[in-house]
Amino acid sequence: MVGMVHDHDHGAAAGASARSRLSVAFAITCVILLAQVLGAVLTGSLALIVDAGHLLTDAGGLAMALFAAQLAGRPATSKRTWGFARAEVLAATAQAAVLLGVGVFVLIEGIQRLVSPPALQSGSLLVFGVIGLVGNLISIAVLTGGRAANFNLRAAFLEVVNDALGSLGVIVAALVIAATGWQGADAVAAILIGALILPRAFRLLRQTIDVLLESTPAGLDLDLVRAHLLGIEHVSEVHDLHATQIATGLPVLTAHITVDADCFRDGHAPAILDQLQACVAEHFPISVEHSTFQLEPAAHQRHEHTPHG
Repeated sequence: MVGMVHDHDHGAAAGASARSRLSVAFAITCVILLAQVLGAVLTGSLALIVDAGHLLTDAGGLAMALFAAQLAGRPATSKRTWGFARAEVLAATAQAAVLLGVGVFVLIEGIQRLVSPPALQSGSLLVFGVIGLVGNLISIAVLTGGRAANFNLRAAFLEVVNDALGSLGVIVAALVIAATGWQGADAVAAILIGALILPRAFRLLRQTIDVLLESTPAGLDLDLVRAHLLGIEHVSEVHDLHATQIATGLPVLTAHITVDADCFRDGHAPAILDQLQACVAEHFPISVEHSTFQLEPAAHQRHEHTPHG
């Protein structure tokens, strides 16, 4: 019980840290958003418009991430046995989908602007680019320490990094326009921002969809798991082997284990169950409390549907 309490306390502390980081990043993003909207209106820059639009989606994404982090901290109930742990996956999926949409829009609009670029004021463009970059660098510093904690923070960190790259693109565009007078630099910067957004957003979307589809957690080889389980004495077959991921750092594993019939008569079955759980906890990232095994004699399969997995 002590270990269980420790895990819950650690999870609560991690959740509080995530909410704190997200709150700071959200506040900074809102301030930068107001500055970029003002800059876009004053300069007419596509790169700033794109950056402002990107920041708007990011502010919404961070607000969603903050709400999801709050939900994820709620305790489990009889109706929601995992609580709201998957809220962070849903929020990250939504953020990734929005980022993909922004990236596609940027590429299309950037190409159109490249053909017919408007006249821009490089000085104003540079000022607002610097404001955005400084704010985003502060947000990156806030989120860096926790970005590996879960999908939610990873999505938020990705959005802020993309914002910083966007602001850097605005700065470079402003410098090029000031030095050469080529107005197309603004559109090129916007296109590059879009090109940077798309692959990262797609990668995150694929990861979160894998969780929602209850795919086997990345890095977990079920064939290897089966081999380890079959190596335990008295285990003759492993079927209906499934592994899914509820949320970041929360993989679960279930299986039906066929053992010698004598194990149920001589009282050896509980010891085998202990060995099975210890095996996956030692060799794979599956904690004892999140592995579930059904022990059964060979004759029991006649009462089951065709086994799978």
